[in-house]
Amino acid sequence: MPQKRAPMRKTREVLRLHGLGLSQVQIHRSTGLARSTVGEYLARAKRAGVASPAPDELGDAELERLLFGEPVRAATGRVEPDFARVNRELSRKGVTLQLLHTEYVDEVGEGAYSYSRFCELFREHEKRTAEPWMRHRHVAGEKSYVDWAGMVVPIIDRATGEVIDAQIFVGSMGASNFTHSRAYRSQDQRNWNTAHVHLFDAFGVVPQIVVPDNTKTAITKPNRYDPDVNIAYADLARHYDVAVIPARVRKPKDKSKVENAVLQIERHVLAPLRDQTFFGIDELNQAMQPLIDKLNDRVMKAYDASRRELFEQLDRPAMRPLPGEPYQYAEWTKARVGLDYHVTVDRHHYSVPFRLIGTQLEVRQTARTIEIFDGGERVAAHARSFVKNGHTTREADMPSAHRRHAEWTPQRIERWASAEAGPAAARVVAQIMADKPHPEQGFRAAVGVIRLGKRYGAERLEAACERALAVGAVRFKSIENILKSGLDQQPLDDGAQVIAMPRHPNIRGGAYFAARSTPTTKGTTC
Repeated sequence: MPQKRAPMRKTREVLRLHGLGLSQVQIHRSTGLARSTVGEYLARAKRAGVASPAPDELGDAELERLLFGEPVRAATGRVEPDFARVNRELSRKGVTLQLLHTEYVDEVGEGAYSYSRFCELFREHEKRTAEPWMRHRHVAGEKSYVDWAGMVVPIIDRATGEVIDAQIFVGSMGASNFTHSRAYRSQDQRNWNTAHVHLFDAFGVVPQIVVPDNTKTAITKPNRYDPDVNIAYADLARHYDVAVIPARVRKPKDKSKVENAVLQIERHVLAPLRDQTFFGIDELNQAMQPLIDKLNDRVMKAYDASRRELFEQLDRPAMRPLPGEPYQYAEWTKARVGLDYHVTVDRHHYSVPFRLIGTQLEVRQTARTIEIFDGGERVAAHARSFVKNGHTTREADMPSAHRRHAEWTPQRIERWASAEAGPAAARVVAQIMADKPHPEQGFRAAVGVIRLGKRYGAERLEAACERALAVGAVRFKSIENILKSGLDQQPLDDGAQVIAMPRHPNIRGGAYFAARSTPTTKGTTC
């Protein structure tokens, strides 16, 4: 009975070692093949003109044909597929294992493996030939991996019947695999930051490093060596004193820890809830929590311990306590300083040092405060106000004798208005500035009135200002409405008695009602 032939991977190993200059005895000791078998394989390779080592592009089936003249048949009589070729073909668009198995059966016939066995053998081939990668060593308490799950959960609004897809946030510790998950209405910046607050609260401690994906709420500009961290996310990282080190782009193994955690959440938390109907985010989170606890309490066979046990033993002792002050979410925007040395945030004006007129600054907004920064240096801080078109002004920010823009004075603006339009325009801007606690607070509206002349012409602006003075509606919006409605082109009724209305933000003013009563050219029917 002929001796069973060694697998082709052994044959390739013989040729590889021979190419390194090893003797047949050394190859015999390394591979475990008999010395006679080693000699036979090398002789066959020499006769067939096969180099040592065998070229990678030479598939197993072709190498076998060159050395032995026929395909290898296993003890069961099955013909071994050329998995090197299978691997190459799978990289082509539209090619599947099912298609390649069909072609293999057509070629081999009765000696072919079944589809399931074909797939098993291919997976084994992949494990043997896969390129090695560095196994991550997870230091206790060091890294927390975070990401959004791909699966969403529908939430129904009881009042409107609207359905929204709740987004599922997942975070996992590197050493213990301890997992946290929570649902949110969206993946926007506020929810992203809030999800981290809940993550750290669930841990009760803070890791050294957070590893996110390159989502815009985390990284504004991905770069392998120096990524730009989103300014609002960086603000959260400073509060908790953690470092943000994103996973490399298109390197899934960098975030395999959280991807496995996402898989566990989808299988053991979201899938069991798939047939339930939820009418709110809180209701969904309450249903998720017992399943998350069950996942963390389940014993992992590879560790002979649960995620929670490992977290308490490994991660928690190595992590830092939560900061004493709670985190406040802050939005960051940019604003340019106007001539009145104020920046506008949510239609309210906040003062900054007058020397910064014309400079673009960064504004940090919380529910209670407004902080203004110039190149990382905080130049102003105010309590937040929600009064529309109001002013919050610090005395220290007001111009002094050394102010940089001394040429911008109320008198100069009046002269400018007079030169651009006429005396009525000058009186209007003077009154606008006089109505403010500080004349500078009226600079912006006064300049706006003057610039209306560029759009409508100096004559129309002067006429509009005359009408505004006559009806007691000396405001930028009133004059703009007069010009838009064309009331400036209609004669004033000199005999009409004008009663000036008290100034109040809730009173529309005479110009509003005058615009409403503009006569039309259309005829009427009786």
